[in-house]
Amino acid sequence: MSNVIQFVKNYQDLSTDRGYQFRFHCDQCGNGYMSSYKTSKVAMASGLLSAASSLFGGVFGRASHGSYELQRAIGGKAHDDALREAVEEIKHKFKQCSRCGKWVCPEICWNAPRGLCLSCAPDLARETAAAQAQAATEQIKEKVRKTDYVADIDVSVEATAACGSCGAAVGASKFCPECGAPNAAKVACQKCGTKMSAATRFCPECGEKQRPAL
Repeated sequence: MSNVIQFVKNYQDLSTDRGYQFRFHCDQCGNGYMSSYKTSKVAMASGLLSAASSLFGGVFGRASHGSYELQRAIGGKAHDDALREAVEEIKHKFKQCSRCGKWVCPEICWNAPRGLCLSCAPDLARETAAAQAQAATEQIKEKVRKTDYVADIDVSVEATAACGSCGAAVGASKFCPECGAPNAAKVACQKCGTKMSAATRFCPECGEKQRPAL
């Protein structure tokens, strides 16, 4: 159809054997407008023949079926004419950019003061607002990355998720919130300093009974 119309790149042909209708889409955002429905003259003739067939019998019935073949034979031109009319009906709803040639909707994709589409002449206020929002997002992410969220956690101590004394969940706490035991997989003997499990009651080196941490 390139030799028939010069219009939007994308359109939908909604035509049937009963009539013609088309939906035309903006070359940028995809918003569209639908043309008026035009009944096919051949379809109208077919309907009249079908009605006559029901009254008078098979001769008109055969003619009715034959009208579909007739429509196939001349439907090409009828379809082209209908498309051309639809373009003329809808064309004024779009703006053609003189720089890129795209047909765009004036509501979203047209920069009226510049007389160009927004791809060729972006709206500076919109671009500024978008750039500010993007910069703010990047700055927030950078600020979050620089914030120390683990300052209170001693990462040099071998930690465990569960308390070695009572089994309660301790998370990132230095001491068990249930029994007060240190949140570490190993602790030092309170007498000789030997490293051992926090759940150990007596030191394996000196035998000293371990007292719960206060």
